Amino acid sequence: MLNNFREGLKPALQNIGKVFAATGLSANFWTGIGLGFAFASAIVYALHLEYSFILGGVLLLVSGFFDIVDGQVARITGKTSKKGAFLDSVFDKIAEVAIFLGILIGGYSQGYLVLLAIGLSLLVSYTRARAESLGVQLQGIGIGERAERLLVIAIIGMIGFLNYAVIIVAIIAGITFVQRVIATSKGIKE
Repeated sequence: MLNNFREGLKPALQNIGKVFAATGLSANFWTGIGLGFAFASAIVYALHLEYSFILGGVLLLVSGFFDIVDGQVARITGKTSKKGAFLDSVFDKIAEVAIFLGILIGGYSQGYLVLLAIGLSLLVSYTRARAESLGVQLQGIGIGERAERLLVIAIIGMIGFLNYAVIIVAIIAGITFVQRVIATSKGIKE
């Protein structure tokens, strides 16, 4: 859903890209920074200290910000590449698994709910990757893409309801998975 708003945000996103591109650091560098913040968020969740749910959410939002930065830097510098897109996608999945592992270790949610949420989240991503390998574009298809799922974890978690955030992620990921299976089935040309 958030991908549908990107066109309206394009000027602001390009300005962000210009600022970070001016540093001379590559898009892959910013991808790594985003992953580092995701790991920091996961560690904070796992430690389950007082206010970990707030600090973990803030770190997760910062990680999401750098997930925007890396793509914008690549586009601004004209250095988009298949290698960079691959690394970005893989690092995104590593970050997502780490976040859920931190939530699980921190005891914020039951194991079966965390497993369901991460399993369905990964199926959403896999469905898109597989569909696109068959020539069906799925960006913007579904109510719970990665950005929406991480925003749910960060924002609802920051107000102290991480368990409910995990449940919501499982539900929206499940719905998105079904939406993508249907869209792919309709879009495949035999």
